[in-house]
Amino acid sequence: MSVGAEVQIPRQAWVMLALATTGFAVNFWAWALISPLGAFFTDELGLSAVEKSLLVAVPVVVGSLGRIPVGALTDRFGARVMFPLISALTILPVLFIGFVGNDSYPMMLLGGFVLGLGGTTFAIGVPLVNAWFPPAKRGTALGIFGAGMGGTAISAFTTVWLKDTFGLQFPFTVVAVLLAAYAVGSYLLLRDAPGRTVATGGVVRRTWDTFTLPVTLQMSFLYAVGFGGFVAFSVYLPTYLKDTFDLTPGDAALRTAGFVVLAVIMRPIGGILSDRFHPVPVLVGCFAVVTVFAAVSALERPLEWIGTVAFLAMAAALGAASGAVFALVAIAAPAGKVGSVTGIVGAAGGLGGFVPPLVMGAIYGWQGNYKPGLWLLAATALVAAVYTFWGMRSVGRTAAR
Repeated sequence: MSVGAEVQIPRQAWVMLALATTGFAVNFWAWALISPLGAFFTDELGLSAVEKSLLVAVPVVVGSLGRIPVGALTDRFGARVMFPLISALTILPVLFIGFVGNDSYPMMLLGGFVLGLGGTTFAIGVPLVNAWFPPAKRGTALGIFGAGMGGTAISAFTTVWLKDTFGLQFPFTVVAVLLAAYAVGSYLLLRDAPGRTVATGGVVRRTWDTFTLPVTLQMSFLYAVGFGGFVAFSVYLPTYLKDTFDLTPGDAALRTAGFVVLAVIMRPIGGILSDRFHPVPVLVGCFAVVTVFAAVSALERPLEWIGTVAFLAMAAALGAASGAVFALVAIAAPAGKVGSVTGIVGAAGGLGGFVPPLVMGAIYGWQGNYKPGLWLLAATALVAAVYTFWGMRSVGRTAAR
């Protein structure tokens, strides 16, 4: 695309991008409220390692699967309707966990199940941003939007401190207020792009048609490895650091927040590099980095400094890979199906983050360490790198850029 065409991006597109990114961050903050308190609830409720893993993983799987219908509904009704609606509904589980269900494991699972709504907003923002920006800038725009996953970093940084300082109910109250403010603000200010392609037909039929597209399955696998790896670390790293290196819950949460922040920073960079060089080589490089440093982590070297470098390198690579995948979706998905494709691909990414915490919890209960799980991550990333290099070189290269 020429420089002259680039200046045609309307100012309103950047405003909509900022609104979408803010909504994504606030909803992801809500979605990630349970994870930093995993150690607290483990002690309070007397949970086993598997029960604790299930508690932090339930919102992830629900938020992931929920992206499929939410993405299809966004193609039909637009983000103008869906963003305020989902944000308002997410208030309910936030208040339920904070004020009603926190003294019972079954009630916590129920609250976490509904809290998954916050994780579905990814499938709302991607088609919104995609429709506002031209193809040659979608990688950058979607990378910026994807930085909204930094809501998990905000949660990791603040939740334990707010709970210790003001009480258990306080962080949930703060997030509920922010969700309410965003629901009202987005209802008043958010607009869908002029001339966006409106999907027709039944949601189930359109979802199935989207699922059968080759691009959907290809992107789903890559996002399951890239974003799934990020989600898995963001929800389970506090537990891993505490068990492996005997860190305090506060120290483990702080280091996890650093991991998340770096991944968030790298997601737009992954999109920018994809606009510059094409997403495929970016993805190959990212998965290669994860392969190497997951293997280093599996050796359980001292956290200072080798272990720290290994985890930060994986954070950077997983963040950039997440941005690159949706840069590829933006140039390869058919018009009018971006929300549906995003929903399925986003679900795959979330499910990619759901399974590893359960596996890691089971491995630790069986082996007393996490080494096999990290070796499995290294092998999976290697498969993703080889598959991307050999099987996806032509994907999206014939699309308009």
